[in-house]
Amino acid sequence: MATGTRPPRPPSGVHGASRAAIRARHLRTDRWWLAPAGTAAGLLAFVAYSTWRAFANADYYAAPYVSPFYSPCLAENCEEMRGGPNLDLVGSWWGLSPALLILVFPLGFRLTCYYYRKAYYRGFWASPPACAVAEPHSRYTGETRFPLVLQNLHRYFFYAAVPVAAILTYDTVLTFRDADYAWGHMGAGTLLFLLNTVLIWAYTLSCHSCRHIMGGRLRHFSKHPVRYRLWGWVSRLNACHMQLAWASLVSVAACDLYVYLLATGAFTDPRIF
Repeated sequence: MATGTRPPRPPSGVHGASRAAIRARHLRTDRWWLAPAGTAAGLLAFVAYSTWRAFANADYYAAPYVSPFYSPCLAENCEEMRGGPNLDLVGSWWGLSPALLILVFPLGFRLTCYYYRKAYYRGFWASPPACAVAEPHSRYTGETRFPLVLQNLHRYFFYAAVPVAAILTYDTVLTFRDADYAWGHMGAGTLLFLLNTVLIWAYTLSCHSCRHIMGGRLRHFSKHPVRYRLWGWVSRLNACHMQLAWASLVSVAACDLYVYLLATGAFTDPRIF
């Protein structure tokens, strides 16, 4: 029986025999690494902040504002929010932060988003780090194996993201109350929540899955004028999907931070009327 070592596996990917043999890793002279480095830094900052706030289980409600990280609140250990999104569906057995029950849906939606895939594939895995820059991996299996095969769940996370956006819209309507729950008032936080709601809806509806739902698998647009019109609107939003992804990420964190500062007494909500 042979005892020798196995022959080395022939290179694949960008270094395969069918590709041009270029010794240099890339021929770019610009600072191509700034984009993936900035993307990684931005995503890491959000992950660190959202992890802290999700596990904090405190300072997420300052009437009439509720942090979008904790809405809807699905456990019995939620703070009492008058008219707010208290949906005690889980019961008293849940002892951890109620944010962990709901964040899985918007997190899954963003994690499987086509733009965010590109962002963290390049920023964290260097797959590839930039256009015309060879990735360091010797093999590429795409999204055909675990865990990346789970990216195919994106459409189902979209279905979950829509009701979450609707609940955040309801929360924004409630911000037209004052701290004593009287209607007909507006604070500076109301404007912030309005902006966040618009950005959340714009990001959700600009999703590639939403675009496919509107007009995918149609052979004749002329026979489906309503869906064609919807597909056209979503397509225009889809062109700004990257910008909306980042803008909504910043706005949802800003809303949570605003509520946190109000709840901890850092300042009072400036009243507009």
